[in-house]
Amino acid sequence: MINFDNIVKKVLKKWWKVLWKEDIYEIIDPERKPEFQKKVDMVIYRMKAQKVILSIKSGVYIVPTEEDKLLNQVDLMEKYYLWLVKKYIRYYVWNQYFLSGKKSLEIHMKDFSIPEKLVIITRNLDKKIKVWNYEIIFKTISGKSEWRKINLFSKLYPMYIMKNIEWIDLKIAWLEHALLETALMQENYEWVSLTLLVKAIKKYGTILDYETLSEIWKYKYIMSFNRIKEISKPLDSKLSQLCLDVIKQNWGLFIWEWLRGI
Repeated sequence: MINFDNIVKKVLKKWWKVLWKEDIYEIIDPERKPEFQKKVDMVIYRMKAQKVILSIKSGVYIVPTEEDKLLNQVDLMEKYYLWLVKKYIRYYVWNQYFLSGKKSLEIHMKDFSIPEKLVIITRNLDKKIKVWNYEIIFKTISGKSEWRKINLFSKLYPMYIMKNIEWIDLKIAWLEHALLETALMQENYEWVSLTLLVKAIKKYGTILDYETLSEIWKYKYIMSFNRIKEISKPLDSKLSQLCLDVIKQNWGLFIWEWLRGI
């Protein structure tokens, strides 16, 4: 026998404000017996009707505050976006991840806005999750070592810092790696943001760790070094020269201007 009021009390005690249908299923029946499936659906329907939970995606719910109940779905999604991201991270990869790409550099630049595409580097998961107009992209990252293609996660994973954004802790790529990733053309994920790169170089060019940059180039990012070399010429001659040295160490692999995308 399902006691609806008891289930509501347990749901309201959840400190984790984003719930999946499976979470509610476990509250009702930890063993998840198939015969409870219809009852779970009925309980969820009733809780949605009474605004005990609010739906932001099929099978994804918010345990709302009274203020949340007055929000439209777009504003509600934005408010709980990071909670949802962390929920997916914990479910799929636990703590084996770091945020990369353009958003990681924006976070270093104190821009915490919600990106259309959020790139999360993982050891072995490639998966896209669509939530409204947003994409959460889990992807592996590969490079070269002694002319062999290798998974770069173990090489780059130590290069992260922890950032607390709206009470959510997230692992973010080091500034140097974030800069190189932003300068890399991300195929279907992101295009190169020259404006962001210029701002980042102006702000952080003099404090970049050149040993870190010199270490990373061994595995990937020769295109990124070409782009940063050109962008930094009028901004930071030392950084431009470092990129030039890296390119020379890579047997002078210069990229034609039209391929550099600048």
